[in-house]
Amino acid sequence: MRRVLVVAAAGAAVLLACQAKAGGGAAQEFNGQTAFGYIERQMAFGHRIPGTPAHRATGDWILAQLRTTADTVIVQEIRHVTQSGQTLQLRNFFARFQPAATDRVLFLAHWDTRPHADASQNLGLKRMPVPGANDGASGVAVLLGVADALKRRAPALGVDLLFVDGEDYGTFADSVDVLIGSRWFAAHQPPGYQPLFAVLFDMVGDKDLQIYQEGNSLAGAPEVVQRVWRAAADLHYERIFVPTPRHTLTDDHVALQRAGIHAIDVVDFDYPFWHTTEDTIDKVSAASLQIVGNVAVALVRQ
Repeated sequence: MRRVLVVAAAGAAVLLACQAKAGGGAAQEFNGQTAFGYIERQMAFGHRIPGTPAHRATGDWILAQLRTTADTVIVQEIRHVTQSGQTLQLRNFFARFQPAATDRVLFLAHWDTRPHADASQNLGLKRMPVPGANDGASGVAVLLGVADALKRRAPALGVDLLFVDGEDYGTFADSVDVLIGSRWFAAHQPPGYQPLFAVLFDMVGDKDLQIYQEGNSLAGAPEVVQRVWRAAADLHYERIFVPTPRHTLTDDHVALQRAGIHAIDVVDFDYPFWHTTEDTIDKVSAASLQIVGNVAVALVRQ
């Protein structure tokens, strides 16, 4: 069984590499290796848990990166008091390209990591923090890679990149101390803000990448799902972006939907290391980032 799994993993890696090369022109704009370096940089800071020095340093680094690429960057300071009475100082980063353009597209990802590995099968590890190579760092890496591409060649329409904080802090069962940054943004949007559509990128670096259509996305913005999967199909990524529903998730896109934004979730939720201490950099790949990044760039070049 061990041998079969190793061979399957190797085959998946070869398939992803071939799929990444199939991206054509978009592949020349997005650099998967550079994006992988952005994951490495985030991991070097340590666990990006709100209230820790690593969290503060990571946020400062993301902000510095965006100030070299975006036309404008807005820092949204958030003071959140948890149910236990702890005060969290959080930050969303809202980077804008072509800020005067009326027609806009919004991409978002969360940049914090989870304090507790509650999905671990080992009871002794459940109180340990999650490294967040895929759950957190991969989405940030894709957005930073898109920012690089848009810096080199400006988009014809407006593009906004939103890095939300406090997504993974608390318990999803009560929803008070999770999705904090996206809920805050939904309640404090720029005046008259109405993007054409929004795409959340969450857990998109898995070496064994397969992205199914998410239930709340299909319910709230089916036309955006169709648009994204059509862009992936045009790049010959049909085996990666699978046009079939699978999971229904409460994620950052739900808060935006409730605020009237046509938002969807691009997420590979079939990730066995989700919310465990095993969400480490050896589980992600530049090839997977290349595929997702190619689709993201294609969406703003259409």
